[in-house]
Amino acid sequence: MRRLVVFNSVTLNGYFTGKNGDLSWAHKDGDPEWNDFVSGNASGSGPLLFGRVTYEMMVSFWPTPAGMESFPEVAKGMNSAPKIVFSRTLDKVSWNNTKLVKGDLVTEVRKLKKESGEPITILGSGSIVSQLTQAGLIDEYQFVVNPIVLDEGRSMFDGVKKSVTLKQTATRTFGNGNVLLSYEATTGA
Repeated sequence: MRRLVVFNSVTLNGYFTGKNGDLSWAHKDGDPEWNDFVSGNASGSGPLLFGRVTYEMMVSFWPTPAGMESFPEVAKGMNSAPKIVFSRTLDKVSWNNTKLVKGDLVTEVRKLKKESGEPITILGSGSIVSQLTQAGLIDEYQFVVNPIVLDEGRSMFDGVKKSVTLKQTATRTFGNGNVLLSYEATTGA
């Protein structure tokens, strides 16, 4: 059975995106250990899962010359990874290795989890994280806590109506102030 993992950056006050979807606060240079971690993390072989908004943001950068020049290792991983996009409004997807799914999110993810293979990783996609948390389908949460407090933003857990207990499995601190926190779901998954 496949595992379902969330990997997102968050602020100290729990936002995964700032006002109007701003993510500039999550991108830091100057820390070689952090840069190595990001590059290594992008070279995973499992599928990436997105909602429409995150997909449109990702496809507008990673396959472009700017994406490939700015972060070549990450771009290589993002562009070659299998990708699954859940959307009721998109009619087609243009990014290579991308499958568009229009069916019910919870039903389709249950089917995906029953398959064998590498873990599926959700990037961004707050409404998807919220729905799949509520359905008890997420096995692991990995948060990169950034040392910043935003005046406005959005939580990826908006709409969750029941408590989910998590067990901490790992931490890692980086020189740029970021802290990776990993948790397994002990209830609901």
